[in-house]
Amino acid sequence: MSAPVSQSTEAPSGLLITGVTLYGEGDPVDIRISGGVITEIGPELAIDGETVLDRRGQVALPGLVDLHTHLREPGREDTETIESGSRAAARGGYTSVFAMANTSPVADNQTITDSVYRIGRTVGLCDVHPVGAVTMGLAGEQLAEMGQMAAGEGAVRIFSDDGKCVHDPLVMRRALEYSASLGVLVAQHAEEPRLTVGAVAHEGPTAARLGLAGWPRSAEESIVARDAILARDAGARLHICHASTAGTVELLRWAKEQGIAVTAEVTPHHLFLDDSRLETFDGVYRVNPPLREDTDAAALREALRSGIVDCVATDHAPHASQEKCCEFAQARPGMLGLETALPIVAALFVEDGDLDWRWVAKVMSERPAEIAGLADQGRPLAAGEPANIAVIDPNGAWTVDAEGLASLSHNTPYAGTEFGASVTATVLRGAVTHDAAALATGTGAGAEEEGAAR
Repeated sequence: MSAPVSQSTEAPSGLLITGVTLYGEGDPVDIRISGGVITEIGPELAIDGETVLDRRGQVALPGLVDLHTHLREPGREDTETIESGSRAAARGGYTSVFAMANTSPVADNQTITDSVYRIGRTVGLCDVHPVGAVTMGLAGEQLAEMGQMAAGEGAVRIFSDDGKCVHDPLVMRRALEYSASLGVLVAQHAEEPRLTVGAVAHEGPTAARLGLAGWPRSAEESIVARDAILARDAGARLHICHASTAGTVELLRWAKEQGIAVTAEVTPHHLFLDDSRLETFDGVYRVNPPLREDTDAAALREALRSGIVDCVATDHAPHASQEKCCEFAQARPGMLGLETALPIVAALFVEDGDLDWRWVAKVMSERPAEIAGLADQGRPLAAGEPANIAVIDPNGAWTVDAEGLASLSHNTPYAGTEFGASVTATVLRGAVTHDAAALATGTGAGAEEEGAAR
């Protein structure tokens, strides 16, 4: 693994964030932070030697939590490292991310999961929680040592073979039974592999017209249905990764009505994009599961509004340029997502007055923290609470520049897209991990972090 640039996890002596509205509600207030904790909130607080972040007219939310991030370390440090991915997370308002296990070697043992955790702590830009593999080598045959990983320094809370499905029902049943005894969560990449052999695009009119091999909705939905029943019988918690179809929404609705402990996430790209983007044959739009039809995207948006889908997760998946600039069928599946997730959610749900910033806090911070069992994340913005905060400028229009993102890779489908909201500051336990103003002027902590990375 790469040697990270050390970033202090120590909170500064004090910080004062001025002029923000909490959750976008009420009158502007100042937030005083000391020792990594919010100590006081009120209008026009007196400066008492603290560092001041003037964010007048902006919105303060609890730091965002991403249940589904690919940081590529160990093995593919040419595309992303824990350090570069943590920087992208901080720029996106995230104070906690879960790093998926499909690295090289696979994070299927305590040595690797503890190492990922330690590097994340050393970098210090966000909390990096390792996700442990369900099966050895993601092969779907032999269970990994889940107990050892859960008891290790990295304290693995979520197990997933994401990138692959735990397709054998007996193996999945045993994983769920074991997870119930450990009090951990199994997150399933729902894809029946026998239905997706050679598939690269959603099975529908667009793929048929373009001559692309189709990926049916049933490949996802059959696993969702199967695993909900298995979780019911095991008395276990099940989490569905990157839900993508209207049918999955209905299955989740049914499972929750039955009292089954199932939760689900949806990605920003499955909310915002559909398979009409494939007309260009641009490999940047290849993703797993594939972009579906506009009716699926609409169903997912409504499911997120209603709580049938619990939260937003990025599925941030960096790839090298040669892995995307090729024939569509040969492109590696995945998109960047950490720096654009909040602006997309704001564009879809907040900017037209449909929903508010408190709801954004629920689906991007509070609910994912609850699902993962994080006691110090997704907490209310109140005195005595951990100072994990994202500050948003709801009128901070910006245009995505792929080369200007913090990730080592540039495979964003949003290059050239203008969004109306931006993250201007992120605070992790009182330490400023992202300051857009400092980056813009080339001064301050934000600029120093950028310089250190180079």
